[in-house]
Amino acid sequence: MAVSQELTGGTPEAFNAIALEALECGQNELNIWLDAPSRRGLDADEARDGVGVCGVSLATLSDMRTALKGVHLAMVSLYLRPGLSGVAVLAQLLALAEEQGVAPADLRACVEIDPCAWLVETGTLPQGIKSAYGEMASALQSVSTRFPGVQVIGVQGHGYHNGGASSTQELAAILATGSAYLSAMQEAGIDPAITCRHMRLSVSVGGNYFIEIAKIRALRWLWSQVLTAFGVAAEDQVMHIHARTGLWNKTIFDPYVNLLRTTTEAFSAVLGGCDSLHVGCFDEMVREADTFSRRIARNTQHVLMEECDMTRVIDPAGGSWAVEVLTDNMARQAWKGFQEIEARGGIISALESGWLQTEIAKVATEKSKGLESRRDVLVGTNVYPNATEKPLPPAKTDYQAIAAKRKATVQAARSPVQLNLTGLTGTALIETVIQAVKKGATLGQINAALLESNAGVQAPAIKLSRGAEPFERLRVASAVFAAANGHPPQVFQANMGPSRKYRLRADWTTAFFHVGGIEVLADVDFASVEEAVQAALTANAKVVVITSDDESYPATVPALAQALKTALPEVSVLVAGAAGEAEAEWQQSGVDGYINVRVDIYHTLKALLNKLGATV
Repeated sequence: MAVSQELTGGTPEAFNAIALEALECGQNELNIWLDAPSRRGLDADEARDGVGVCGVSLATLSDMRTALKGVHLAMVSLYLRPGLSGVAVLAQLLALAEEQGVAPADLRACVEIDPCAWLVETGTLPQGIKSAYGEMASALQSVSTRFPGVQVIGVQGHGYHNGGASSTQELAAILATGSAYLSAMQEAGIDPAITCRHMRLSVSVGGNYFIEIAKIRALRWLWSQVLTAFGVAAEDQVMHIHARTGLWNKTIFDPYVNLLRTTTEAFSAVLGGCDSLHVGCFDEMVREADTFSRRIARNTQHVLMEECDMTRVIDPAGGSWAVEVLTDNMARQAWKGFQEIEARGGIISALESGWLQTEIAKVATEKSKGLESRRDVLVGTNVYPNATEKPLPPAKTDYQAIAAKRKATVQAARSPVQLNLTGLTGTALIETVIQAVKKGATLGQINAALLESNAGVQAPAIKLSRGAEPFERLRVASAVFAAANGHPPQVFQANMGPSRKYRLRADWTTAFFHVGGIEVLADVDFASVEEAVQAALTANAKVVVITSDDESYPATVPALAQALKTALPEVSVLVAGAAGEAEAEWQQSGVDGYINVRVDIYHTLKALLNKLGATV
């Protein structure tokens, strides 16, 4: 299994240092993200922003040479993530391999061309789908005869997963996308047996341990069925499944919990039988990874491989009744979803119409409701929050300096190459681009020539949405309030009676409010209603939560609620627990709501924060 950690570094020089460090520490596939402008097909001096952010800025063969300095291409696999710049990046890689004298049969790489993934991510494909398929076919024809170890077609499920899709929806979309690519290449005259050899399927792995094992196992079987339908013999059914830990369940607050999440997800991916794996860094939602976070993520794989010996067993979960049943059920549901996409005209039509996005949004909404009601759990986010945590400091990266450096470098390196790619296809197209790259043509020049006069494709984007985001907005609102007022938003907890009566309930209630970053004033026990009311007046409380045991509530709650409303007419009075048959009486006495396990925690906290002056 390839340790394929995603690596970023704003400049080729910075990336090179990171890559060499990773290789020295056991990574055996360089998973290279380009920055946003490069992925859009722009040179650094053509971009308004994003240069060097969350990826390496590449424009010329010289940049590629610098980024991979000291990397022996015959010994190290590459996984390049170029977005719209697949042809240009492939040409740069092949030109560099030729420079290094690498035998074509020894080059192992994936230059991911995946127009559907771009459409899902951005909502816009700046060329017609036939034009995109034409570039894909040209790249495939170029490598199929000389570079057996180079993949040029990517089929990603990440955009669906990170948008909240179910596991079966993600699989169905992967099958539909892969099927569309096989069909398009077949129409271009390429045997599906050749096409599948140069494809890489990519899935995200979520936190449901057994479901994710079953998902990857089901994908391998389902993809085999698709290949069989295209006439690919069993012995020719080559498939490479790449997995990365998902983003939907990752958090900004209490980020070290992400270490636990990615560990179980990596375990699922390995047990499921992935061929390469990226384990997300615990701080990936906050900042670009540093040496420490990269090391922890990388070593998660090393432990699974070297200490647990998980990669020495073929299908470790095979034969488990539970896993086999889950795999079978998932395969059946995913196949049904795949057939529905096909019935709607295929993946592009399903995306253009917005139908698939709508179906995924329904699932994402239900997932969010599960977190809001705490039927589902995100530790450190909607349960067990760390009220005293300090936020991770942002990375100290001067992106303005990176952008200025890259713009100057590109302008100095750009060659006045005249590129006319009109009418060129197949190997002729790629060879022409390789020669242009050798003469100094930039990524932006190549993409401009490829994308001339192409009508684009539009579809609603499936945007990254994390389950923790609504709760993080609560915490941010509280932090903003604290910065302006010197303390977080506060609720006053009226603890009635001795601590032994209410302690468990009070601790639970305090954790409930901490989910929203609300401070609980609860350091005094009150023996009488009058004491509690006077303390609430002194604190100028806007929200009071009454806490005691169930036996004390019938006598305490109505009297205290009525007294609080008399003394503080605008106060919101809550009760920790439930009223049962006394709800009508308590409401009449002034109780506004309850804090218990049946409450929708998100909307309750949002309403309280707004009342306390922390706008969400």
